[in-house]
Amino acid sequence: MVQHRPELVSLPAWLRRPIGKASELSTVQRIIKQRNIHTICEEGRCPNRGECYAQQTATFLLMGPVCTRSCAFCQVDKGHAPLPLDPQEPAKVAEAVQHLKLRYVVLTAVARDDLPDGGAGVFVATIAAIRAANPQTQIEVLTPDFWSGQGYEQAQRDRIAQVVATQPACYNHNLETVARLQGPVRRGAKYGRSLAVLKTVKELDPAIATKSGLMLGLGETEAEIGQALADLRAVGCDRLTLGQYLRPSLAHLPVVKYWTPAEFDAWGERARSLGFSHVRSGPLVRSSYHAGEAG
Repeated sequence: MVQHRPELVSLPAWLRRPIGKASELSTVQRIIKQRNIHTICEEGRCPNRGECYAQQTATFLLMGPVCTRSCAFCQVDKGHAPLPLDPQEPAKVAEAVQHLKLRYVVLTAVARDDLPDGGAGVFVATIAAIRAANPQTQIEVLTPDFWSGQGYEQAQRDRIAQVVATQPACYNHNLETVARLQGPVRRGAKYGRSLAVLKTVKELDPAIATKSGLMLGLGETEAEIGQALADLRAVGCDRLTLGQYLRPSLAHLPVVKYWTPAEFDAWGERARSLGFSHVRSGPLVRSSYHAGEAG
C-alpha cells in the first residue's frame, strides 16, 4: 500500500512555470473544440503544452474523454459510461494536424475495455487518416494495454499487432510506477502486463522503437526505481521518460515526495548507463515531452 504522508501543499520553485503564450494555447484549443476532439495536453492540463504547441507537437486523446478505468493518479474523466465512438474522429484529427502544421503527433487514448478490440482499430484508422493528409508528419502511439480480461493474452497480442503493423515512429506504453505501487496507483492495470506490451512490440517488429515512462513521488524507493528501469531494459525498451507526479485534485493520491532536479539528472544518467537510447528526466517531463527529438 502507498504510505500516505500529510499533503505537501507548497510546490517547490522548480515546479512553477508559465503555461505558455496565450495565443499558442488558444489557437490549438479553438481548432480542437471546433472538431469536438480531444488532446491529453488539455484533458490532463499538461504543464508543457504551450512549449510543445510552439514546437509543432501535440498529443491527441482518441475515443473520447472518459476512461473505463479509475487510476488514482489520472485527471482524465472516469466513473461513468464512455461516449459512443465518433466514426469521423480519424478524419477530424487528421484535419487538425493539417491546420496546426504539426510535424510530430502522439496518439494516445483512454482505456476502452468496453470495445471488442479495445480501440486498436481506432488507432489504425487515425494513423491512416493522418498519413493520407499529412505524409510528412511522424506519428508516435501511446496505447493502453489492450487487455480485456483473464485469459486474453492472444487477444491482447492481436490488438498490439494491428497497431505495430502501421509502423509508428515509436510505440509507447507507460509503466507509470514501480511494481509495489501498481495496485493503488493503476487500478485495472498490472506491472507484468505492461511489460508484456513492450516485449510484444519488439517480438513483432524489432525495428520499432519502444518507450515507457515513470512518475516519481508516489512513495517509491530508489531500489524500486532501479528495478523498474532494469525490467524495462530486459524487455528491450529503448526510450524512457521520468517525471514528477503532481496531484490533480484532493480526490487523487497525494504527493509523497518532490524529487529535486539534481535527483532527476542522476536518474537520467543511470538510465543512459543501462542502455536506454533516449532519456528525458526532469520534474516537468511527461510522456510526450520533446518526443519528436528522439528519432
